[in-house]
Amino acid sequence: MSVTNDEIAERLREIYQLMQLAGENRFRAIAFDRAAQTIESLNEDIDDYIENDSLTDIKGIGNSIAEDIKSYAQTGTIEVLDSLRDRIPEGIIKWLDISGLGPKSIAKIHDQLGISELDELKEACQDGRVASLDGLGEKSAQKILKSIEWMEQFDERCRLDEATEIAEPMYDFLKDREGVESIEIAGSLRRSKETIGDVDILIGADEKHITNLFDAFVNHDLVVEVLGRGETKSSIRTENGRQADLRIVKSKQFPAALMYFTGSKEHNVVLRQRARERGLSLNEYGLFKLDDDGNTDFDQPIGYSSETDIYEHLDLHFVPPELREDRGEIEFYESHKSMDLVTNDDIRGVLHAHSTYSDGKFSIREMAEACIDRGYEYLGLTDHSQTAAYAGGLSVDEIKKQWKEIDELNKELADNGIDFKIFKGIESDILNDGSLDYEDDILEGFDFVIASVHNGLGMSREKMMTRFRNAIENPYTDIVGHPTGRLLLQRDSSDLDMNKLVELAAEYDTAIEINANPRRLDLDWRHGNKAKEIGLMSAINPDAHSKKGIDYIPYGVRIARKAKFEKERILNTKSADELMEWFQSHR
Repeated sequence: MSVTNDEIAERLREIYQLMQLAGENRFRAIAFDRAAQTIESLNEDIDDYIENDSLTDIKGIGNSIAEDIKSYAQTGTIEVLDSLRDRIPEGIIKWLDISGLGPKSIAKIHDQLGISELDELKEACQDGRVASLDGLGEKSAQKILKSIEWMEQFDERCRLDEATEIAEPMYDFLKDREGVESIEIAGSLRRSKETIGDVDILIGADEKHITNLFDAFVNHDLVVEVLGRGETKSSIRTENGRQADLRIVKSKQFPAALMYFTGSKEHNVVLRQRARERGLSLNEYGLFKLDDDGNTDFDQPIGYSSETDIYEHLDLHFVPPELREDRGEIEFYESHKSMDLVTNDDIRGVLHAHSTYSDGKFSIREMAEACIDRGYEYLGLTDHSQTAAYAGGLSVDEIKKQWKEIDELNKELADNGIDFKIFKGIESDILNDGSLDYEDDILEGFDFVIASVHNGLGMSREKMMTRFRNAIENPYTDIVGHPTGRLLLQRDSSDLDMNKLVELAAEYDTAIEINANPRRLDLDWRHGNKAKEIGLMSAINPDAHSKKGIDYIPYGVRIARKAKFEKERILNTKSADELMEWFQSHR
């Protein structure tokens, strides 16, 4: 059968997780995890390797894992996976998402307390049973409990990229169906929220086509369950457990319906109030005039053909969907036509990427070639620093070796007439006292430095703010990386005063990145008003550990737009020369 890269990677990662829980050989387990990462980052289809019997040509795929992949492609099963599933209770797998709870502790809790479900673990943390176990204690129990409660809060949500991977195939599948006159993705996905509940798709069509369109929707390949089907709305559940809703309205209702179902509720409340102040009524069916008694003839909508027209009737310029959160956008678009928000086309280069020198999957040359293929003008290479031993952080000798390689590659590019530059960067750990990970004589040799916190994320607010202050005051810090340290739906943010952090960065002419990895999307867009107010600079950085990771940038652009970042405040909209000038200007 045909299989996808993501499907194979998911199976291999499940083997890795189950091996951890089963106490299998650590290195064998890691081999499956690395194989999963490699396959996720492949530019080619895994099917091609299977068909050509060349799986072992893929770096990190040995004979044993190759046989497992072939077995899955041929039979839909992997022997080692089936065996592990029989041994490990399904409920325990979810425990691996709990921050601070590793495989050994999971095994201890399961074996000694005889529990295997998340709600049982929560109860055991509350009643003291977890705290009574050797090696855990009350502090660990409370940390586990807090993480469980945080996970439960977001249990029905998925990340922006996961929702996009559901919505876009469905959109593409439906847009060319007979009878579709208008179609858009709506809801929080259209507003580019970092996490999404349900995927919403809206179609404008003649009533005679509704049945066939709903038939097509509920029979899409992604659908595993039809949750409901009515006259104007159908709901399904996808293979990864997410809900998607399709609404179909009359074509003349589409602009108002799109505005309504895009939201947010808060934005819509303000629009309805503005409508009433102007003798109008706005709802999902249209925009209507109110008579002297405040009544409406719903058969006679005011003429409009787009959301822009409706906004104009409300004395507003068009508000981009990303901004519709009632966080100052109404006031701005009363008097301004555009905020000149950054776009994908504005991004000229990549400023946060890793190579095989640390924990990246591809060489510097390969990462540079991938950037060139995508039309970018430069690559800012930022491997991990020496303290990050877990990620293959670079020693001073390795840094000097890397600098030499970059110089040689830049010369080769120039000699071949290729207008592309590789910047010498580093992602330096911010140590507990706020110092960077190298002495000044090494730091000054980099073109730029991204300073990031990777450990001690649970520090008190006071200590964490001091840590960041010391790092930002360091003249070699150009960009602060993923400031809150959050992992969406997995790990909460560090305890920070973000308004003060944004002010501090702006004071020292330091940028704070928008980490475009969809597991992070950090800086949080909610700090956008403060960032705009004081002119904070940012960079939209993919934190790429593979060629495919470069393609995270559009997710970062969506968050940057939501955070009200204009093109001029994004570093990687600059040319290579302009960027180098900026790096040098504030040291």
